[in-house]
Amino acid sequence: MPHTQRLRSQIRRGLMLIVSSPSGAGKTSLCRRLMADHGDLDLSVSVTTREPRPGEKHGREYHFIDNQKMDELVENDALLEWAAVHDNRYGSPREPVEAALAQGQNVLFDIDWQGAQRISAKAPSDVVRVFILPPSMEELKRRLYARAQDSDEVIERRLSRAKGEISHWAEYDYVILNDDFDRSYAELVHIYHSESARRSRGLWIAPFVDDLMSEPI
Repeated sequence: MPHTQRLRSQIRRGLMLIVSSPSGAGKTSLCRRLMADHGDLDLSVSVTTREPRPGEKHGREYHFIDNQKMDELVENDALLEWAAVHDNRYGSPREPVEAALAQGQNVLFDIDWQGAQRISAKAPSDVVRVFILPPSMEELKRRLYARAQDSDEVIERRLSRAKGEISHWAEYDYVILNDDFDRSYAELVHIYHSESARRSRGLWIAPFVDDLMSEPI
């Protein structure tokens, strides 16, 4: 591996990319495609006390745990953040994220505005926040019913809370209107690449420039 590539891969601070939206706006689909296309991006797999949806697997979408285990994690400060959402609790394990950032790996968070607030307060220089907006409330409702993952009662509860979630859009660094999936994905990729290339994350740059300046002309 050339010297410059070795520097870039070894001397770098990872970022935490937080993507939030009301349920049904498309954030999970966007996040899955971003993960599939970028090997330098790890998913922070949250813990949750809710029951798995059809097709979900423990350790892939979430770590499904009971309330007693969640209490233990909270008490031991083992979560970067946690919140109660739709009558269940969710949280982001601390240890794997901190290890990844130190090794220069980027970490993706598919979480709500409460989690975004808490992580941003703890590590503002490591966080990039993106909020996904639906094109309309009617379309949001259509998507929730079309995916057929929740009962009518749960869907109506999610819809009733959607405007409260959307009201936090101004707390984010970027906002994407997801009226066209491919265009929205292109915007998310552009944000990811731009933020990954920030000077503050490139700890390799200063030693590289020192070497460059010392070279004879």
